[in-house]
Amino acid sequence: MKRGLIIGTILLFSLNLFGQLPYQNPKLTSEERAKDLISRLSLQEKAALMCDQSEAIPRLGIKKFNWWSEALHGLAQSNDVTVFPEPIGMAASFDDKLVYNVFDAVSDEFRAKYNQARKNGEENRAFLNLSVWTPNINIFRDPRWGRGQETYGEDPYLTSRMGISVVNGLQGPSDSRYKKLLACAKHFAVHSGPEWSRHTLNLNNISPRDLWETYLPAFKSLVQEADVREVMCAYQRLDDEPCCGSNRLLEKILRDDWGFKYLVVSDCGAIADFYNNHKVSSDDVHAASKAVLAGTDVECGFGYAFGKLPQAVQKGLITEDEINKHLTRVLVGRFDLGEMDSDSLVSWSKIPMSVVNSKDHQKLALQMAQESMTLLQNKNNILPLSRSVKKIAVIGPNADEKPVMLGNYNGYPANTVTVLDGIKSKLPAGAIFYDKGCDITEDMITESFVGNSSFDGKKGIKATYWNNKDFKGDVAAHDQITNPIQLTTAGQHQFSTGINLKGFSGKYEAVYKALRSEMLVFKLEYAGRCQIVVNGDTLLNKDSYQAVPFRIPFKVESGKEYKIEIRYSAVFDWVNASLKLNFGREIPVNYDDLINKLKGIDEVVFVGGISSKLEGEEMPLEIPGFKGGDRTDINLPASQRKYLQALKKAGKKVVFVNCSGSAIALTPETESCDAILQAWYGGQSGGQAVADVLFGDYNPSGKLPVTFYKNSEQLGNFEDYSMKGRTYRFMNNALFPFGYGLSYTTFNIGAARLSKTAIGTNETIQLTVPVTNAGLRDGVEVVQVYVRKMNDVEGPLKTLRGFKRVEIPAGKSQQVSINLNPSSFEFFDLRQQKMTVTPGEYEVYYGSSSDSKDLKTAIISILQ
Repeated sequence: MKRGLIIGTILLFSLNLFGQLPYQNPKLTSEERAKDLISRLSLQEKAALMCDQSEAIPRLGIKKFNWWSEALHGLAQSNDVTVFPEPIGMAASFDDKLVYNVFDAVSDEFRAKYNQARKNGEENRAFLNLSVWTPNINIFRDPRWGRGQETYGEDPYLTSRMGISVVNGLQGPSDSRYKKLLACAKHFAVHSGPEWSRHTLNLNNISPRDLWETYLPAFKSLVQEADVREVMCAYQRLDDEPCCGSNRLLEKILRDDWGFKYLVVSDCGAIADFYNNHKVSSDDVHAASKAVLAGTDVECGFGYAFGKLPQAVQKGLITEDEINKHLTRVLVGRFDLGEMDSDSLVSWSKIPMSVVNSKDHQKLALQMAQESMTLLQNKNNILPLSRSVKKIAVIGPNADEKPVMLGNYNGYPANTVTVLDGIKSKLPAGAIFYDKGCDITEDMITESFVGNSSFDGKKGIKATYWNNKDFKGDVAAHDQITNPIQLTTAGQHQFSTGINLKGFSGKYEAVYKALRSEMLVFKLEYAGRCQIVVNGDTLLNKDSYQAVPFRIPFKVESGKEYKIEIRYSAVFDWVNASLKLNFGREIPVNYDDLINKLKGIDEVVFVGGISSKLEGEEMPLEIPGFKGGDRTDINLPASQRKYLQALKKAGKKVVFVNCSGSAIALTPETESCDAILQAWYGGQSGGQAVADVLFGDYNPSGKLPVTFYKNSEQLGNFEDYSMKGRTYRFMNNALFPFGYGLSYTTFNIGAARLSKTAIGTNETIQLTVPVTNAGLRDGVEVVQVYVRKMNDVEGPLKTLRGFKRVEIPAGKSQQVSINLNPSSFEFFDLRQQKMTVTPGEYEVYYGSSSDSKDLKTAIISILQ
């Protein structure tokens, strides 16, 4: 390697003296430069450049490049950055302009951090490069899907508009010489769970109509309207072909039909699935050639089948010319970023660190969180709360939880405001009673025995640390722990005293002498590798790249000693290490005792729901109601439901703040609670936004981007991708419908005026809707427009085709104009087998939600 660096340095020095090679000339097009560089590469080097971790080629001055970074709602796995609400919360704003501003800020912070890393010689740090695998524009068709929080909801049009704003914010102006970042539309296509079967699932019964009207429109919009530079192919099979090996998806539809010119990247490990799970290829050599020939250009992998492309060429499975075609797209992307050119040419290289979590970005995070707040119920106008209240109770498992604000694929802000923190900013300390009350999912509490154990004659657990992953060499630190362990590198400068942030290991040892025969439990959450051994028996030995809860029971006998050894190591460099550990006796929650703590307090803010520790990507989790990152039912966990019912029985006035990335079946809660505020995962300022709404400093304006079903029985088979009975477009019996959200004021929507009532297939009409704020508060309404093709019995009941947020002062009216262009009337035509506008009658619905009672109707005729 040193010899290669010396040669590369000599080459570059010589070229500075005697001229540039064509690939080094910024005056040439990216394609010209890519083709010249390819002509100088060996076949092995070409294959290496098609892997997501592309190693350096010193002899040509090519730096290492990591294709995998995440920008879902801020810089993932990075400290002291701005963390915005999860995308599902941003979708509730129906504010695509604000979403653009958010991702313009995110890309500024990405470039600033990248610029600093380069100056410090750390430009190859994981999750900090210029290709970001955002946005997730899959359709959130089923509320059980754990990754639905990453999306912009269940509607193709809303997802398209939000996705376009994300891409434009991330990539920068279209006329800029260099891209600020490369955005990625994922996961192409027809992908939305279950997480536990995504590596084997075969979707072979999706109707052409569902494919083209539901699953593909957002991808088409991002390709044709936002010029997205990357598309990620999904894990599962579609009609027997893995998506990353589907010529139909990646060549015919994506490139031939839509004109996509840039690169396709595989989901991580998807190529290995060809031979390990889907069994469509015999080995990695055949999988690599199949994927590339179908249209995949970069492999994100664990082992890299693409490294075997030279062998595939030798076997005659693929030609080097074919590899050159795909590598050209890859290198064009890198040249378009300017990462091979002088910083003096790249304006983005001058973005300073001062933008990171700047005051402007903090304000933006708060505004986005405020706009995401969605008020679902407000009986007797209990909200907003009064500041003159003598005492209010703030309780619930999510009331003072910072991680729940941050969702998944998140960064770590300098400060996270919990709901309790937000309420403290509104009331004096003496007016607030706080108690966690109950666990998210368990109606048992753990009486900790950590302090009852000992080691070497000292109370508690002995901790020993090494600054390597292997528990070897010099010991870096010792510690004695007498309380449950709660350690993390997130937002920290070290894991524990003297311990590095990365690549460390720790051993925790204790002896517990049982006072009686009983069943005890280990309760733990960790990201990394963890092993638990009790008296030589291994109770746990598992890697987890997400901090999800584990519950491990073990039986003890009276008078017997148990030697406990826990080994933890931070094996994932790209994940913030964390370890929470407790063990002891479980005791049932006594709800009467909890109610007794609230004597003299009438108003209760209960902050519950679920968290990204329970829903997310392919999680090693199986507890009642949850499986592998998904949910098995959509009810509020019983521990919380029981507590809310106890509060109702005790005569308390209850405001329920629900934190979740997905719809919860809240039918019982509409009875046990006076108000329900859907708070999603609100980012670093989520708790402040909740408090602002609760106390009336912000008038809620969020609208549901997903249907809130009445119960789990309304859902079909999770693995059935037919849209029948799913989402507002194909069902009308919701608890809270798509597009629904209350305000502290009242809006009246009058009869719309149409610019035309009969148009040709290529014409646009304008719908002008009078909206009056008939209440006493200034507020924001989201006017929504839906279209249905009449006499279309197989089509959707209605589908969103336009929306506009309007701010209207109390007592004022406004004329709201929304254009419906030809694509607004485009549906799948069975006869022509394509999306098209066909002559006929169309119903246009307009109003404040997708619910029929909130809509008015107009008729449009489309002529031949």
